[in-house]
Amino acid sequence: MKPAASEQPEAAEWHTPGGWTAIDFISDLHLCDALPRTLEAWAGYMQRTPADAVLILGDLFEFWPGSDAVTLPFEQRCMQVLAEAAAKRSVALMVGNRDFLVTPELAAGVGLQFLADPTLLCAWHHRVLLTHGDALCLSDLPYQQFRAWTRNPATQRDFLARPLAERVAMGAGIRHASEASRKQPPPGGWADIDADAAVASMRAVGATRMVHGHTHRPGDSTLVPGFDRLVLSDWDLDGDAPRAEVLRLRCDGFQRMALADALQPL
Repeated sequence: MKPAASEQPEAAEWHTPGGWTAIDFISDLHLCDALPRTLEAWAGYMQRTPADAVLILGDLFEFWPGSDAVTLPFEQRCMQVLAEAAAKRSVALMVGNRDFLVTPELAAGVGLQFLADPTLLCAWHHRVLLTHGDALCLSDLPYQQFRAWTRNPATQRDFLARPLAERVAMGAGIRHASEASRKQPPPGGWADIDADAAVASMRAVGATRMVHGHTHRPGDSTLVPGFDRLVLSDWDLDGDAPRAEVLRLRCDGFQRMALADALQPL
């Protein structure tokens, strides 16, 4: 039996300051040293976007083994990109199913705002519920059980007590197993969110739109009349089908943008 919609956590709220004209949303970059083109595209975007804020809704990293990973060259470079971007505009981070070990303290150390999952964004006249999305994939019971186990503080303490090199190796093994699963026909691959749970979460906070990632199924859809969801694109500029998309919110609504267009002046 799938978990009930009522079991979803209560949403935090984030009210944007006056004077902003644009907010960007990205997710599921899955940054790792095997994706150098994706890293460089993301670094350039973070420096050059004209938006007032960039909200990263989970899975910025392919795997985050713990706060001491900042001593590793690749992770250190990513933290530098985040710090430099946060010095120019507001950057907020929500963790996903791959990088949930990024702590609020680590995020704050490079100038990021840490977003709870879910968060109600109040910007201009918009009320938008933000979530990574994995907690709403209720039909995937094995994943929900795995998610509950990995989010258990005792599990995390045991994992973080291991040497960093061992944690990195374990993360690589999990990544390879996950990639193999996604290549299988249904029911393999990414599950979709539960529409009833998503709508219940929106109703609870007075929102009619949800923005999420995780499912790698970018697009807009109506869950039930009056309640819509916008799914963020993943990024992959190293594969055979390069993709990188930004979702931008302005006073007059949302716009999906190719990466190059998102870098143009407002």
